Amino acid sequence: MMRKIWIGILFVAFSQFAFAQNSSSDKIKLLVDTITANPSFNGVILIAEKGKTIYETAIGYSSYADKKRLKKTDIFELASVSKQFCAMVIMQLKEKGLLTYDDLVEKYINIPYKGITIRHLLTHTSGLPDYQQIMDQNWDKSKVANNNDIIEYLNKFHPPQLFAPGEKYTYSNTGYVLLASIAEKASGRDFIEYCNTEIFEKLGMTHTAIRTLEEKAATKNFAIGHMYGNEKSGFIRADSFPSSNYTIWLGNRKGPGRISSTAQDLLKWDNAILNNQLISKETLQEAYTPMKLNDGSFSNYGFGLELVFKNKALQIVWHNGDNPGYKTLIMRDLIYQRTLIILTNNDAIDMNAVIGACARILNKAS
Repeated sequence: MMRKIWIGILFVAFSQFAFAQNSSSDKIKLLVDTITANPSFNGVILIAEKGKTIYETAIGYSSYADKKRLKKTDIFELASVSKQFCAMVIMQLKEKGLLTYDDLVEKYINIPYKGITIRHLLTHTSGLPDYQQIMDQNWDKSKVANNNDIIEYLNKFHPPQLFAPGEKYTYSNTGYVLLASIAEKASGRDFIEYCNTEIFEKLGMTHTAIRTLEEKAATKNFAIGHMYGNEKSGFIRADSFPSSNYTIWLGNRKGPGRISSTAQDLLKWDNAILNNQLISKETLQEAYTPMKLNDGSFSNYGFGLELVFKNKALQIVWHNGDNPGYKTLIMRDLIYQRTLIILTNNDAIDMNAVIGACARILNKAS
């Protein structure tokens, strides 16, 4: 229910944003003032129109411990915003004839679940169980797991399938782990190398990568994720508790997360999607098509993206991310060619409240 409410708030916020030059400037200022009035907000906000940045700011700290200020060029963990990149890899491989969306998963990977297609994985309609729960219960957290480890544990412990493939939509990180592994099998290339070569380097996304824990620590402009401890300790590093932080002991997985980037690099990505730099317009339309379920109804998810329609026309595509210490959002309005990017390194942020503030402000102006 909360997810539907959030989608509605997002839609209202963007659909009400009139971009006459003067009123736009006033509303942006009011919007940012309202968000920054919340003492918990800590991150970067970018608003673009027709591919050009019209507002960008950095607020708060990259590191609370030494009061290091955030910069607009700082790098953030994207969490599940990464899924649209994984979907892009699959779409490129489909265009190259190396796979089809209706290929069965078992063509590429040995798993104890049958009848699941690549399309089911892309659209969260596979019915696969949550790999993270199995790993949390059984994995030695002094080690760092990768996709092969996750697949091995799915086979070893064989948790039951949640529902028949295509029966309904249920968000699944497991599906995107399998997608990355399928991409490696189909292409004969490492998933990270493929993303670097075929996406990040092609688009000039020089600050974007799938980084190891060691690489993140060595990156000077990497915004440290924070969690709220208590009144005495305040905000502390999210990686202070390794056993409870899955991003550490699942730190080598590929597909559902792990991409880190800047707001400006994400705008390059956004423009590349709109300008068909990576895939054809026809392939992109497939990504923007809701999944038809077994009963004939449709979900509101395409390939790595949430979809919002108005009067039966697709208007907004978006995705959020949520990792220990990070909350992120990228949203584009296809009709008015607007983009909103929010990257935070403080998981105390109530993203619903932030978007709610957007909606209230934007609805006040004509």
